[in-house]
Amino acid sequence: MLSLTECNICPRLCGNDRFTDTGYCKAGSRIKINLYQRHFGEEPNLGSDRGSGTVFFSHCNTNCIYCQNFSISQFGWGKEVEIEELAEIMISLRDSGVCNINLVTPTHFTPLVKEAIILAKQRGLSIPIVWNSNAYERVEALQELEGVVDIYLPDFRYFDRLAAKKYSEAEDYPEVAQKALLEMFRQVGHIEEKDNIAVKGLMIRLLLLPNNVNRIDLALEWIAKNLGRETYISLMGQYYPTYRAVAFPELNRAISAQEYDDAVNKLNSLGFENGYIQERGGDKDWTPKFSE
Repeated sequence: MLSLTECNICPRLCGNDRFTDTGYCKAGSRIKINLYQRHFGEEPNLGSDRGSGTVFFSHCNTNCIYCQNFSISQFGWGKEVEIEELAEIMISLRDSGVCNINLVTPTHFTPLVKEAIILAKQRGLSIPIVWNSNAYERVEALQELEGVVDIYLPDFRYFDRLAAKKYSEAEDYPEVAQKALLEMFRQVGHIEEKDNIAVKGLMIRLLLLPNNVNRIDLALEWIAKNLGRETYISLMGQYYPTYRAVAFPELNRAISAQEYDDAVNKLNSLGFENGYIQERGGDKDWTPKFSE
């Protein structure tokens, strides 16, 4: 059973009482969000012309030194809301015309967010729920979401333990994320679409980092072998050095054209059939990727 009194929600298993203290994630016992909005920047089958109803949660259970949302994840900017308030936020986003409810970095609030989702569904919410996470999650926590979450959108950040430790204080990330991805896939399978909009399934994001420190090539090989080449891949080229990345010379630059091409070529060589490739720099639209 997931507990906030001896916190066991994420793989940190910090054991802190979040009613009197905070967890490793710096979050307490109440949901905290930074903003919610109708967002048009997600992958085409998640945003479309209707937009994705994104809810950005404050704090995070990893400490990525290059986080592009560090004011939210690391500094915890935001305000606390009750479970019922979060449910009403979901309903209001639905009413704005979005095609899904996109919960961004919700892991450290899992049991509370689950209650809010169930309450919103009881009040008529029927559009897909997207669990947009860093994949650093316990299988036991994900199992609590079965039948509640429709689409998993994890960021498979590292396939290298040393890089995970150095840049995110999570040496066990590769093993933990692999188990999490397998559980997500067990629950929802490959992406299913209706009118070109995802309604169910798993799509994996891969953020390219300079010098391939996170070993995207090995991550792609693992996905192909364990989940299949039908898996939707979102190859992200938007990295830029921010937050504390400037203190790490190997990460203090954008990805090079060669690094970008190497990742795209690897994707092609493995025969992945579905997904999107983001332009290097992330300033252009997503490009659909299908094997020829």
